[in-house]
Amino acid sequence: MSILGLKKKQPKTFKVKVITMDAEMEFSCEVKWKGKDLFDLVCRTVGLRETWFFGLRYTVKDTYAWLKPEKRVLDQEVPKDSPITFHFLAKFFPEKVEEELVQEITQHLFFLQVKKQILDEEIFCSPEASVLLASYAVQAKYGDYDPNFHKPGFLAQDELLPKRVLMQYQMTADMWEEKITAWYAEHRGIARDEAEMEYLKIAQDLEMYGVSYFAITQNKRDTDLLLGVDAQGLHIYNPNNKLNPNKSFPWSGIRNISYSEKEFTIKPLDKKKDVFKFYSSQLRVNKLILQLCIGNHDLFMRRRKVDSIEVQQMKAQAKEEKARKKMERQILAREKQMREEAERAKEEMERRLFQLQDEARLANEALLRSEETADLLAEKAQIAEEEAKLLAHKAAEAEQERQRLEVTAMKTKEEKRLMEQKMREAEQLAVKLVEQSERRLKEADHLKQDLTEAKDAERRAKQKLLEITKTTYPLIAAYSTPPAPPEPADFSYDSASSRLDFKDSDMKRLSMEIERERLEYMEKSKHLQDQLKELKSEIESLKLEEQQQQQQASMYSLPSEARGYVQEPVYLPHSNRNSAYMSQMAFFEEV
Repeated sequence: MSILGLKKKQPKTFKVKVITMDAEMEFSCEVKWKGKDLFDLVCRTVGLRETWFFGLRYTVKDTYAWLKPEKRVLDQEVPKDSPITFHFLAKFFPEKVEEELVQEITQHLFFLQVKKQILDEEIFCSPEASVLLASYAVQAKYGDYDPNFHKPGFLAQDELLPKRVLMQYQMTADMWEEKITAWYAEHRGIARDEAEMEYLKIAQDLEMYGVSYFAITQNKRDTDLLLGVDAQGLHIYNPNNKLNPNKSFPWSGIRNISYSEKEFTIKPLDKKKDVFKFYSSQLRVNKLILQLCIGNHDLFMRRRKVDSIEVQQMKAQAKEEKARKKMERQILAREKQMREEAERAKEEMERRLFQLQDEARLANEALLRSEETADLLAEKAQIAEEEAKLLAHKAAEAEQERQRLEVTAMKTKEEKRLMEQKMREAEQLAVKLVEQSERRLKEADHLKQDLTEAKDAERRAKQKLLEITKTTYPLIAAYSTPPAPPEPADFSYDSASSRLDFKDSDMKRLSMEIERERLEYMEKSKHLQDQLKELKSEIESLKLEEQQQQQQASMYSLPSEARGYVQEPVYLPHSNRNSAYMSQMAFFEEV
């Protein structure tokens, strides 16, 4: 075998990626597969039976095209990338979504595609309708509104309104969320499929719903126009106004549509009307327009015929499914209501339980407090009883002390009386001693005066005796024997000497008496001083005893009568006299 005879081995499969509105899928396709084979595989994978609304769209240069079911996939102008990317989208739109869309998956795919077209502003929607549609979209996504779960800001990550609407009004995201939530709260109880259907029912009334626009030019005047193809028919628009068509050709009024290269011809059913011609610049676009016209016309005619057995079965199954789901929703609603009631009852019971627990806790706390109070009161009662006993004991001791103090007071009073009596006696004695001392002083003065007079007389007598002696000495010297004195002279001499002798004896006797009296006086003064010292010590001891009695009375808290009675000796009325006695004692000591 030669090298030139070898042929390059062709792959038997190719990769395909299909993007739906909510998922991405990859398939391995055989080279011989036609477009219908790939489309059926996708529909089976998705679970779609209403296949006539959908198609596989791909991008070719600056426009898009739909995969033809009768031709092989690789023989069409599909991208040469690996994997080849297709978008599974609705190619045709129903006139009445509620009657024509049977399966829930069909409704869901239409809902997602129409919602994206509205948000991308491919379908014009007023701000009011946008807010209402957004509320149904939120209901389909989040279910019933729950203020405890759906807190402010829960829609911050969701794209719900077209940018044109957001920029049209000077409103914050929170303000838009508040408006959407106000509508959303009114959709309570609506299921997801019902919310999506309500969304589509509102969207199908929009002017640009289900319309495919193509740029065309008119035959004679070469004016730029827009051709719109939808489920109702063909519409001619101005380029700057896609809402209100200038001319419309309903499918029921069109007899034939044909094109030759770039020229399209619309022949009305009424032969009296003019044939409308227009031009499209690209052959690929012309083919696409023709496909959409044929498909929409076929569906238009199909809607006006009796449903096929397949459609009837689908509708019957859908009806049964809806009835079953409705029953399930009713059961679920009942169960939800019962669960809510049970939860409310549970919450009420829990609240009641918490309340009872709080009451029990409070009661236990009150009981504990009462027990503590009772224990405290019992302890206080015991303490009070002990204090009462102690007070009774102290009262008894105080009574004994009071009696002792009374006895002491009586003794003190008696001692006071005796002391006063002794003091009076001492005063009298002191007065007597003072009188005696004055009298003795006077007598001493008299005695001193007498002594002085006696000494003077003695001196004079001695002087006279000396004089007499001097006169007698010469006579004795003259006579050898003394002569006998005359009798009168001898008498006078004897009397003088006797008088002198008497004077001397009296002086001695007086001196002895004075000395004896002085000794007696000194002895009495000493005795009086001893008595005064003894009296002073007794007074001091009495004062100390009175201070001790006052301290004991303050410690035992005696009654006011006992305290007054004990404190009575504190004031000594004769205390002022002690100073006089002490002065007299000092005087006696000096004497």
